[in-house]
Order: sequence, then structure tokens, then C-alpha cells
Amino acid sequence: MQKRKLGKSNIEVSALGLGCMGMSFSYGPPKDKKEMTDLLHAAVDRGITFFDTAEVYGPYLNEELLGEALLPFRGKVVIATKFAYELKPDGSPGWVRLNSQPEHIRRAVEGSLKRLRVDTIDLLYQHRVDPEVPIEDVAGTVKNLIEQGKVKHFGMSEAAAKTIRRAHAVQPVAAVQSEYSLWYRDREQDLLPTLEELGIGLVPYSPLGKGFLTGKIDENVKFESTDFRSTLPRFTPEALKANQALIDLLGQIAQHKKATPAQIALAWLLAQKPWIVPIPGTTKLNRLEENIGAAALELTSDDLRDIESAASKITVQGARYPEHIERMSNI
Repeated sequence: MQKRKLGKSNIEVSALGLGCMGMSFSYGPPKDKKEMTDLLHAAVDRGITFFDTAEVYGPYLNEELLGEALLPFRGKVVIATKFAYELKPDGSPGWVRLNSQPEHIRRAVEGSLKRLRVDTIDLLYQHRVDPEVPIEDVAGTVKNLIEQGKVKHFGMSEAAAKTIRRAHAVQPVAAVQSEYSLWYRDREQDLLPTLEELGIGLVPYSPLGKGFLTGKIDENVKFESTDFRSTLPRFTPEALKANQALIDLLGQIAQHKKATPAQIALAWLLAQKPWIVPIPGTTKLNRLEENIGAAALELTSDDLRDIESAASKITVQGARYPEHIERMSNI
């Protein structure tokens, strides 16, 4: 597996990371702990060194899973986690509100350190920007945690370019996590140029469009109520049918390259910038291996031009999130 550096930070990770949310949260009930532990070990064996989690995934279950499963590989892997939400007192899934007050950040970090079984968090993201707390206070709190040795690097998720600049002036931002894929390109105009200018890495989540870009989902799919895609406008039967044109495009290119649609989608992302590290999530070994295969797939300038030309003629239908969730992004 090739390595990449996240911007100007000294975080060197595998070209593809592993998003671990679905092992415990959002895509149905939590998966079997032993099976997920085996999958995490398989990922390390195949060269993946970058793992993504958050305290809200479960809540807490995902951090606990990674803390135990990755304990034998301390110092060889990079684990990123996130704070931002005030979780429900009874520990049930979901959250009460955003909370990035300094004291809350410190409490969240202490909890994450214990669950991850580490002395220092490699990369700590603010999961969503809290409009009630000045970003300078957030960055300053993380700066203090870095000085105390509890955190190595500061990251932000789904933040606006102007907010990233303000935070970066207080404590350098190593990486920004944002949704980015062939079916969600809204941030290309503002976010990517800002990150390039400031030397910040980009970690695209949902690089396979929450499974859509694998080509295995069509308008006939039925999502369980525990699968959060059942609430997303872009996953209504009408939107899925309308967006099939994008899958057809990926399928044509995949056939030509002797690859899969998912591999083309990931290879396209990797070809955009050398400081981009996508984190596709999966709970299946065959999907993990398929995704890893994308890192060895080279798209030529002609391939990229063909994809760009064809994709520009396709208008993706359906909002990516319900309005109340979308409002929490790009602040």
C-alpha cells in the first residue's frame, strides 16, 4: 500500500484509510465484535494504517472496538477520533446538541483516550462546528491538549473555508474531513483551494457515496429503519433511479480498466491531489480488498478527462442530508 502525507503535517498514512462508523453505528445494528476485530486486523495486514472513529459512533462502541482491536499495533497505525456532540445521558444512539465548550472538549478527550487505550490521540477532529463557541476557543483548547501531550494533531470536519482559516491561525489544522466523491463535489470551489494554500490534508468520508457508487444499489433497494440512508433524500427510489447515470458512467470506465465502479470512484479521488486520503468504510472483507485494489489503479490524464467530461453532463438528484442535518455543515 502506498503512503501519503496529510498536507504539510508529518502524518504519514496509507493512501486509503478505513472508516469504521458502520461497524457500530448508522448502517443497522452494531456488527459482531469478533468479526469486526478480524476485519480490522485484516486491514492492518493489507497495509492500511489510518483508521477513523468518533465518540458518537455507538455512542462509544466504535472507539472501544478500535481500542481493543488495534492495541497490538500501537505506534504502527494512526487513529483519528472526533468530539462535538453532547451525547444522551442514557447512552442511547444520537445526541442532545452540539457542544464545543472547552470543558466539554477536555472531558470528551479523556473519555476517548480511555476507550482507545492510548496515551495520545493521533488526530482529533471537531466533528461539526459549534456556532455557539468561537472557533478560536476550540482551536486554543486543542492547542493546550497538544501541549499536554494528550493530542498530536488537530482536525476539523465539514467546516467552512473561512472557519478553517480562523482555526488554523490559532492551532495549525493538519486535516479536514469532508464528504467528497463523484456524486458530492460541492466543496471543490472553496474548500480544496483553501486546503492547498494552507497545506492541510483532505480526508474524504463517504467516498463511495454511502455505498451508491459501488453500483450495488438501485431504486428497488429496501433500507431497514436502523439504516440512516432510509432518511436521506438522495436515497429515495426516485433519486436512486435518476442518479443511475453516474453508475452507468463508472461501469463503462470500470469495464475498460478491468476494475469495479467502486475502484474507479476511489482512484478518481486519489488522482485529484496527493494530499487526499479517502476513508471508505466497510464491514466485509471482500469489499475491503476491492477498495484496497483502487490504490494500485492508475487513471491516465485521458481517463480523468473522459470522466470529467461525462460527469459534467450528469446532475445528481436529491439532497445529501435532510435540511436540519445539512444546516450543521459548512459553518
